[in-house]
Amino acid sequence: MGRLEIAGVSRIFRGRDGTVEALRPVDLTVGEGEFVALLGPSGCGKSTLLRMAAGLDHPDGGAILLDGQPVEKPGPERGMVFQQPALYPWLTVRDNVAFGLIEQGISRNDARRRADELLAQIGLENFAGHYPKALSGGMQQRVALARALAPDPSVMLLDEPFGALDTQTRSLMQELLLAVWERNRKTVLFVTHDIEEAIFLAGRVVVLTARPGTIKAEIPIDLPRPRDYHIRTTPEFSALKAQLTDLVRDESLRAAELAV
Repeated sequence: MGRLEIAGVSRIFRGRDGTVEALRPVDLTVGEGEFVALLGPSGCGKSTLLRMAAGLDHPDGGAILLDGQPVEKPGPERGMVFQQPALYPWLTVRDNVAFGLIEQGISRNDARRRADELLAQIGLENFAGHYPKALSGGMQQRVALARALAPDPSVMLLDEPFGALDTQTRSLMQELLLAVWERNRKTVLFVTHDIEEAIFLAGRVVVLTARPGTIKAEIPIDLPRPRDYHIRTTPEFSALKAQLTDLVRDESLRAAELAV
């Protein structure tokens, strides 16, 4: 399972200085095993939408459903990866990955066994006994990905998980994520500002308008899988990049005008 439905979802933030309409009604379905990327200018509501899908925030209108059931709070069927890995510095890499499983009542031995399996998948089995401070930023984010995968969620929600990494590490992490997705075929909703990243990873890219955000376009990415970095040099990739750049640029210019 893993069908995520976003049905007429809107969000308004209220404060002392008035209200901010973050999202106008958004309708989006992410099918089981589908990889969808969200693109749009800063402040368009991408992360807000993702947080509501995670149950960390709630819509003012509409509903979010997972396999027909309303999403009202966080749950193990949805794994979340943030831009910063936020690992527990007092726990080893293995115990960081196993932490959520132990909290769910799984025995420590079984949780650590599951953690070791995932660390092997992401190439960090030799760092299982290390603490996060001994790891690079990219390695820490790999651990965060393994931690999100540990409960075997049906949906993965990723909020610019590679945004803080250098270009080379980011590229390697993209390839790693695709390899993990090919192996597990989780349903993925992925937020990014990077157009090339969205094309490389996703099967469909959804472009949001400037705030208040709503869907401007949905672009299918009909590039063959499995993918590697060579696909970025193809005419098909370049054409998709040009199309998405125009869409996002128009909304970014509109966002800048609204901010004046």
